[in-house]
Amino acid sequence: MRQCYLSEVMVVILCIAYFFVLVLLSTYGLHRLHLVMLCRRHKEKIAAVAELAQRRAPAAGISGIAELGPRVTIQLPIFNESTVVVRLLDEVAKMDYPRELLEIQVLDDSIDETQDIARAAVDRLKAQGIDAVYIHRTDRTGYKAGALENGMKVAKGELLAVFDADFLPRADFVRELVGHFADPKVAMVQTRWAHLNREVSFLTRVQALMLDGHHMVENRARYGAGLLFNFSGTGGMWRKVAITDAGGWEHDTITEDLDLSYRAQLRGWRFIYRPDVVSPAELPEDISALRAQQYRWAKGTVQTARKLLGRVLRADLTRAQRVEAFFHLTPHFAYPLMVALCLLLLPVLLTVSAADVETMLLFDLPLCMAPMSSLLAFYMLAETAQGRSRWGAIKLLPGLIAVGAGLAPHLTRAVIDGWKNSAGEFVRTPKHGTDRWRYRAAFDLPWLELGCAAVSVCSVVAAVTYGHYFAAPFALLFALGYGYISQQLIGERLQLARRARSTVVEQALDVPQPEPSFAGEPTAAKQRLAA
Repeated sequence: MRQCYLSEVMVVILCIAYFFVLVLLSTYGLHRLHLVMLCRRHKEKIAAVAELAQRRAPAAGISGIAELGPRVTIQLPIFNESTVVVRLLDEVAKMDYPRELLEIQVLDDSIDETQDIARAAVDRLKAQGIDAVYIHRTDRTGYKAGALENGMKVAKGELLAVFDADFLPRADFVRELVGHFADPKVAMVQTRWAHLNREVSFLTRVQALMLDGHHMVENRARYGAGLLFNFSGTGGMWRKVAITDAGGWEHDTITEDLDLSYRAQLRGWRFIYRPDVVSPAELPEDISALRAQQYRWAKGTVQTARKLLGRVLRADLTRAQRVEAFFHLTPHFAYPLMVALCLLLLPVLLTVSAADVETMLLFDLPLCMAPMSSLLAFYMLAETAQGRSRWGAIKLLPGLIAVGAGLAPHLTRAVIDGWKNSAGEFVRTPKHGTDRWRYRAAFDLPWLELGCAAVSVCSVVAAVTYGHYFAAPFALLFALGYGYISQQLIGERLQLARRARSTVVEQALDVPQPEPSFAGEPTAAKQRLAA
């Protein structure tokens, strides 16, 4: 009798834990719906931002420093970017802004041949009459934040634009943004990211949709409603005195952009979002690079929440601003919740009898529909806001959920790491071409993902066997996500091993290794420089 009582208590505890996790995930889902509503409510203000900037922007073709506007420094922080640095500098050199008011800083922390390539590219720009500066540090103190801080000390511009190495800024970028800084309270203007390689693969299409959700829903909603949002680390422009006033680039987190953004806005500075100005960039094309990028973002966001959330919640802000800041700084806590849901689902399915299926549906249906419906509305708006079909979001949504679930174990470790540790190494995202092999992110066998895949497969079987048909599709998506991530990681590892063996054999036979044909690689870059 006592054993039966204890087993019943365990079932109750298990179900309470399961529904508690579902409720928390549903809360984040309802928040996404709230952002969609904010976008629709403030669409006039969002649309008017471009018109405001155009009225204040210096007109093309005007001569004379006074009429042209403020001096601008474009900062390009790079580290071992030999495959893309020349392309980046070529595009920045096309900037449609008076040369006497434009400075280009190459902030190079590289330890490979990028130093020679970047220095030669800067010399070529100087020969064309462009004010370009090459700054190389002998150490990486502070990583990207340290490089930006070091460059800011000698920057000539009162405005600072920042681009990562894989971006291709458009020629009208500076002229489109400088008009906003006629308002002395504006600290930063952020542009929307576009994706050069969106259609390369299923993985890049899913990433593009994820980032479009951030830019076309989150950023637009927060800007339109007067809430706090962040500089995205690249594709934006800062007022130098605002950075100094906020305390400068600090490097006790690895998302220095998010950290500085909140400190500046707590000081009363205003941010502007320009969804109509596009900054194209490359997306990671393999799982290893994507996981490295997402791990850095998740860990850094948690570190920033640790550092600033208490200060934000106590600040003289509106209630709406404080609530939104909480959701903005804590989204990655959804990943451990997803892992917990995966692990709890199987025992719940095994212990809840078929007679209780209706009771399960009573709770499951509304709780699961909140995240699902919010994701659908969120990403359909992200697509339609760009003039794309909403069917693109509908078709990709199952894959997006699966990939998100598959990344959850790895990003759960990032959340734990960020909560326990300040700062840490800034692990760059491997870029295009041969670079993806030379600077691949550290690989570990996906034991957690494989284990979660096995549990999810068992959940599918249990759901079908015991009549919990509503749970089966969700468990299947989880199983596919974990399986996809695991398969991709193992496949990339085998490909890397084959490449290493081939190199060893060629060296042993003294056979010259053929030059790779990737566009933008070091050899091609040097040829372009020589020309």
